[in-house]
Amino acid sequence: MEAATGEFGALCEATVFLNHFKDLPDPRQRGKVVYPLDEVLLLCLLAVLGGSETFVDIARFGEKKLGLLRRFRPFRDGTPSHDHLGDIFATLDAKKFQRCFVAWVAALTGTSAEVIAIDGKTVRRSYQKKGAKAPIHMVSAFAARQRLVLGQVKVAEKSNEIVAIPALLDMMAIEGAIVTIDAMGCQRDIAQKILNKNADYVLALKGNQGTLCEDVEVFVAEQKARDFQDTKISRHETVDGDHGRIETRTYTAIHDVAWLQERHDWPGLRGVVMVESTREIADKIENAKSPHGMTTFLQASSPHDSFTRFPWAISSSMVNVVLRHHNILIQMR
Repeated sequence: MEAATGEFGALCEATVFLNHFKDLPDPRQRGKVVYPLDEVLLLCLLAVLGGSETFVDIARFGEKKLGLLRRFRPFRDGTPSHDHLGDIFATLDAKKFQRCFVAWVAALTGTSAEVIAIDGKTVRRSYQKKGAKAPIHMVSAFAARQRLVLGQVKVAEKSNEIVAIPALLDMMAIEGAIVTIDAMGCQRDIAQKILNKNADYVLALKGNQGTLCEDVEVFVAEQKARDFQDTKISRHETVDGDHGRIETRTYTAIHDVAWLQERHDWPGLRGVVMVESTREIADKIENAKSPHGMTTFLQASSPHDSFTRFPWAISSSMVNVVLRHHNILIQMR
């Protein structure tokens, strides 16, 4: 009985997945199609969930798990080879595929993401000497709590992230979420777009904002020297330890930034955040300071958990998820 219930549940999940891709155009000539697109998509989904990272892995999965696949779809002609898989995906409209994927992920999570980290990474092994093709650079949105990539946009080079980030935000429903972005995304237009979608932001602040960064650095240094007696703050501390290392991070949010808002007119600005860390390895202690951040989200008692998920804190987790599929991305470019 339990086995039958589990199989029925799996069938329902597969149906939901395929339903989100039903409007994805298949540009192949209908009379020459050997492997239906829904079967190809389902094969790739199950193979990737099973650990496949390349089209070769997916094709091998299809050969070995054909019986499993036929529980969901006929697969009358079996499964395609890795070359055929690459050819099929090369014909698909990447933007329309992306929209279908984002819609499916949103339905899959069930609840809106609390913290969405947006970051850009160059895909390893994506540079092609033949034709002098530049490496692929992806901007991705990562749901921190669900540990799930919500969407991706390919850009030509890192400097184009400023253009890609708004396009990525347009693809997603982010209402109620807190969006964290590194310094490249610290732009007024991006901040305003996040606010327009009824979300909050935490943006890393570096020298690309000129006098704004300088003013924040001077202000934070002065307040820290006075032990923040002249301003309202909230604090949060985390302690992590592994491999003989203990790292303590202190997040301090400064609430009184009306003067900064008046001087720079930054959309929705409500606070400035500083992050300090102390790392202990054996008898050695190292102190470090991360870039300051600006935010629209503040709580009266302590900084929100999103502050512990600043772009620089979440980047390493995200890159492992996104770039593990680098070979597939290369073949789909």
